[in-house]
Amino acid sequence: MSVDRAVQRAIDAAWRIEWPQLVAVLTRLLGDIGRAEEAAQDAHVAALEQWPVEGVPANPGAWLMVTARRRAIDRIRREETLARKRPLLEADVLTASVDEAPDEEVSDDLLRLFFTACHPVLPRASQVALTLRLLGGLTTEEIARAYVQPTATIVRRISRAKRTIRDAGVPYAVPEGAELAERLDAVLEVMYLVFNEGYAATAGDDWMRTELCFDALRLARILCALMPAEPEVFGLAALLELQASRLRARHDPAGRLVLLRDQDRTRWDRLLIRRGYAALGRAHALARARSQPPGPYALQAAIATAHAMAVTPEETDWRRIAGLYAVLAARRPSPIVELNRAVAVAEVHGPQAGLELVDAVAASGTIDGYHLLHAVRGDLLARLGRRAEARTAFLRAAELTGNTAERALLLSRAEDPAP
Repeated sequence: MSVDRAVQRAIDAAWRIEWPQLVAVLTRLLGDIGRAEEAAQDAHVAALEQWPVEGVPANPGAWLMVTARRRAIDRIRREETLARKRPLLEADVLTASVDEAPDEEVSDDLLRLFFTACHPVLPRASQVALTLRLLGGLTTEEIARAYVQPTATIVRRISRAKRTIRDAGVPYAVPEGAELAERLDAVLEVMYLVFNEGYAATAGDDWMRTELCFDALRLARILCALMPAEPEVFGLAALLELQASRLRARHDPAGRLVLLRDQDRTRWDRLLIRRGYAALGRAHALARARSQPPGPYALQAAIATAHAMAVTPEETDWRRIAGLYAVLAARRPSPIVELNRAVAVAEVHGPQAGLELVDAVAASGTIDGYHLLHAVRGDLLARLGRRAEARTAFLRAAELTGNTAERALLLSRAEDPAP
């Protein structure tokens, strides 16, 4: 490998790793996300110019942080309306060293950035895009590719989100009391949505987008470090670790979808499973300390644990899984939870019992456009020998999905709706 390429890789790695911290600290100092991003980008340009000549610094993150601050001061000096902030920033830079990490409460700044990006003033799609941009370090092109949308759409969405935050005067702060619990739910849901989009892409040719899964997992790990006393933060982390452990087994060499019951479990990542077990244990311990029952994410992680503990599909403790889904349904009612509970009930009490639950969900009409409702119904009908009805259900499911790989599987099931 040439020196130039080694330096480029060092720049790329430092940039990807340090981007969230840079934006978080600079947002606190500058009071504006857009200006913070510009200052961070200036530091990146400086690294591209200087590191190939001067060498990679001993502490790349500190170098980028100090450089970003200095570039921020240069911008402020040119803008009289922000001149009042100059003394604070200049004093900050004079005490900073590129040999040591700046003396900043970076963790607090990251936490503030999480809650700012997921502020309820923004629609959920904007929260997701802004979180991926600011905290995931993804480019607008990467976000657009992940969600199969034009880059221009993502650019507009993120620009509007930053403008909305600025115009609404959203405080760059972590909420307190009851508001904290409410806002934390939004932060966790955004991570959950990002992971799910990677785990089973809603559109496009690829069955999964594993990079999104690992971006969400990385964000969850960061949040665990930032909020070490919150049970559901660890509950979500446990769920994502356990779900991510199956990623390699969810497709065959040709990229075709492989269902859970058909997966080669030797390909499940045991390290991620152990990390999931540990995070779930921490979630349970924190909940007990507060005399609280396990939260929804911890319950889903417990379900994932039951799957992870089964060496073969036949060893799966479906009775426990059905019971956990019943608790989850009581704690946080949802037609999706009921659909998943129906799958577990079918394994315990037979396909007819599961079909009755699925038909009850279908009768409500709440998720008629959800392809998996019809896919599950088709599978249960096939197991009951009702092949014509199963074929209709699979065709409806194929019609509703936007994912090419998933559609191919559903159409093959429609052609041969055998159990």
